[in-house]
Amino acid sequence: MQQKIVILDFGSQTTQLIGRRVREMDTFCEILPYNKFPKDDNNIIGVILSGSPYSVYDQEAFRVDFSQFIGKYPVLGICYGAQLMAYCYGGKVEPAGSREYGRAHLKFFEAENPLFKGFEPDSQVWMSHGDTITQLPEGFHAIASTEDVKYAAYANLEKRIWAVQYHPEVHHSLQGFQLLRNFVVDICGSNQSWSASSFVETTVRELKEQLGNDRVILGLSGGVDSSVCATLLNRAIGKNLTCIFVDHGMLRKHEFEKVMDAYKGLGLNVIGVDARDKFFHDLAGVTEPEEKRKIIGRDFVEVFDAEARKIKDAKWLAQGTIYPDRIESLNITGKVIKSHHNVGGLPEEMHLQLCEPLKWLFKDEVRRVGRELGMPERLIKRHPFPGPGLAVRILGEITPEKVRVLQDADDIYIEAMHNYVCEDGETLYDKVWQAGVILLSPVRSVGVMGDERTYENPVALRAVTSMDAMTADWAHLPYDFLAKVSNDIINKVKGVNRVCYDISSKPPSTIEWE
Repeated sequence: MQQKIVILDFGSQTTQLIGRRVREMDTFCEILPYNKFPKDDNNIIGVILSGSPYSVYDQEAFRVDFSQFIGKYPVLGICYGAQLMAYCYGGKVEPAGSREYGRAHLKFFEAENPLFKGFEPDSQVWMSHGDTITQLPEGFHAIASTEDVKYAAYANLEKRIWAVQYHPEVHHSLQGFQLLRNFVVDICGSNQSWSASSFVETTVRELKEQLGNDRVILGLSGGVDSSVCATLLNRAIGKNLTCIFVDHGMLRKHEFEKVMDAYKGLGLNVIGVDARDKFFHDLAGVTEPEEKRKIIGRDFVEVFDAEARKIKDAKWLAQGTIYPDRIESLNITGKVIKSHHNVGGLPEEMHLQLCEPLKWLFKDEVRRVGRELGMPERLIKRHPFPGPGLAVRILGEITPEKVRVLQDADDIYIEAMHNYVCEDGETLYDKVWQAGVILLSPVRSVGVMGDERTYENPVALRAVTSMDAMTADWAHLPYDFLAKVSNDIINKVKGVNRVCYDISSKPPSTIEWE
């Protein structure tokens, strides 16, 4: 039995963080739309209700049938989830006098409530809501407050309900992980059996059952996700796996050759496909980011389909899709944040079924699985690189010349990160989650080189720290490093005369610019 926490998503920006925290407790969880609670799932041990951009009394507010799970499993409501349960069971939720946002400190009413086991007095939490509970339903009682929020937390032990009007999943709630652990492990009874080794064992078995003797084609990019996916599939089906690496013309400098060389020692059957002309042709004149992503995704599928026809008995297309890809492509409100090239969009006439063995994993879980599979660190530690490649790091139209400029600048930046050793002996590359250069064309910048006026391209350096790419902070790179990289790029890359550094975090920005 694979125990499971179900997280019902009401549209909060931090729902994925809740899931990430639960996984950190070696407990499997599944994030589902608020109205898609699974029926007859014997693996569920608890339910978490997320926050939401709505007020519970809004006409368009998301509602849920509580009878599906309350009384059957322990339930934890977070922010909107807390307010929704209070409201629907007869309590009152009203607009707060002023938006309750930022740090606050808990005062406890019960010394030994299991939700707050191990908490320090005045524990700091993070508030972010415009409404507040002004009256609890009958049978519910307050277990914590803050200076401004009377019902910061409440419970109904008979119904096994706990709820908080703050966000324990975010970093600024200092004991938020402890609260979630108290709920998942102590209250729900997780046996904490979700691990890299258990995932490998279970997935290899399931792949053998799913695929049998069928031939599988994998879209290989050279990144962590597709590399782990290939190695996992190779363990399950061996020679029946054929990997296809497509050069769409927007890879990093010499990336095609490096990737083909990297897989020689892994025993994988890899076919390289030069499709640069097709991609550049189809992207000509296109400037809108979402359209560029969709074109690249469509072309990928078309290339794979063409290659599949050469392997007459191929029945499956495997992809290194991971959980954040699927969550970020379409949120619960139905609004696309950005399309991922390997999520959805598969044409009906495609002659391959889809296999996504990593679709439940966050990025750091993928790396743990890679180590469990014995993969070399040079592949596991590679920074994430977007499927559309440098296309999402070039503003405006994509041309071969713009790609050349960006490849040269990016190569200088990434190589410098590998070569810069910090005081603790770790390189900047290993300290940073993801880094790359963005070409800001069609923006142009005036400069002076050799006493002559120039009017060329500025570029922006991007480097972030993160755990799983759901949130990210800009990396505080050393000034001497930035100064050298800036000089090297301007002096060595024809077409660039200005270098900037991006100090935006996610949210509100994204890691990539497009």
